[in-house]
This record gives sequence, structure tokens and C-alpha cells, in this order.
Amino acid sequence: MTLIPSLSYRRRQAEWMDDPAADAGDLRRSLAYIRRINRLLGYTRSTLSHLDRFSRHWNPGQTVRVLDVATGSADLPNAILTWAARKGFDVRVVGIDLHATTLRIARESTSGSTRVDRVHFVQADALRLPFVDGSFDYAITAMFLHHLDDDAAVAALREMARIARRGVIAADLLRNRRAYAWITLFTLLSGPMVRHDARASVAQSFTKAEVLRLRDAAGLHFARYHRHFGHRWVLAGER
Repeated sequence: MTLIPSLSYRRRQAEWMDDPAADAGDLRRSLAYIRRINRLLGYTRSTLSHLDRFSRHWNPGQTVRVLDVATGSADLPNAILTWAARKGFDVRVVGIDLHATTLRIARESTSGSTRVDRVHFVQADALRLPFVDGSFDYAITAMFLHHLDDDAAVAALREMARIARRGVIAADLLRNRRAYAWITLFTLLSGPMVRHDARASVAQSFTKAEVLRLRDAAGLHFARYHRHFGHRWVLAGER
């Protein structure tokens, strides 16, 4: 048995955090780990950098509505609202997640905050978003698409494009042996859920060629591929 498996193809497997019956304590620790990695490696900043770029075309005083798909513990909504307050933008965010416990953790992350009136959470399926066409300005997602098979990932991107009037930002991990080695080292002292899911995430993430195929199949021809530090890719574009 090799330390690093062959990554020439997606090695699909269920991540423990996706189980509706996942232990709440383990799930909290896993989400806390994801938040730390996002901060340490600049993953949240990489997503925000594209929203910041798009904001150059916003009109003064306009309200901008953002949907965060598979919000997790809401680190992206919190980061977006902090950034918006600093810039003086009126941004409202809706975060969706299918996992009830995860959504409860997301709500807790903003309860009592001054931004609580600017963020709302909904339990919903990313493949069947309960919103009418063009009901948001932007749809974003991060660290989610690798949880899906290829057809479902395309469906999720299509749904995001359907409800987003202006643009889409989708970010995730690149699949390669160096990323797998990195994540293995980062999680050596973590709990079993974190160790399992971190390696599974890289093993079933995408190469650049696969990302571009998903983009084209979903009809997101306006979204450009960007490579970021930490084995990270972002599809970002405005219509």
C-alpha cells in the first residue's frame, strides 16, 4: 500500500461530515479545521479577491445580494460582510446547506453579531435551489463541488448560473500528489473525521482540465479559470 494513492482519476468516496447522522462534536471540529485552513492558506481571500474585483463596477448605494452555496460554518458570509463593511458596500448574503447540524453551526456563527440582519440561512439542496431565476447578483461556493459526482457538479454550477444575475465564483481544491501529501501532513494530529475527509477531499477533487470540462458542460463560458496558492482553483466571471 502506497502512502499517496494514484490520483490520475477521481477516487470517489463519501466524506464523513456529509453524513446526516454525523456526530455534532466531530462535525464542529471538522468545520473549525476547515476555517483554520481557509485562513492559513488564504482560501477565503482567494474567493474574496474576485468579488472585490467585480465590485469596481458596482453603483454607489446599490444593494448587492450574494448566495453562498454549501455555506458550511459560514466563514465565507462572515468574511464577505466584514469586507463589505470596510468598503462601505450594502451586501446581503444568503447561505444554504443541506446538512441540518452544519446549518445550525452557521447560524450560531452570526448570532448576536451586528451583521445578523444582513445574513440569512436556508436549508436547501444545491441541485434544486429554491429561488427564482436571477434572484441574486452573485452565486458563490467553496470547497463543495468535490463532494459531488461530475453530473451533480455540473447541475450545481447550472443552478448557480440560473439564480445569479451578474456572476459566479466557484472555488475548490486541485487534485495532485503534492496536495495530497500537504493535506496528510497538515492533519496528522487531527481527529479521525478531519484526517479521513481531508484526504478524501483531495483524492476526489479536480484537475484543471476537469474543471474546464465542468464549466463548459454547465454553460459558464463567461467564467475564467484562475490558479491560486495552496493547490486552489477558482472559476470566476461576470456576464
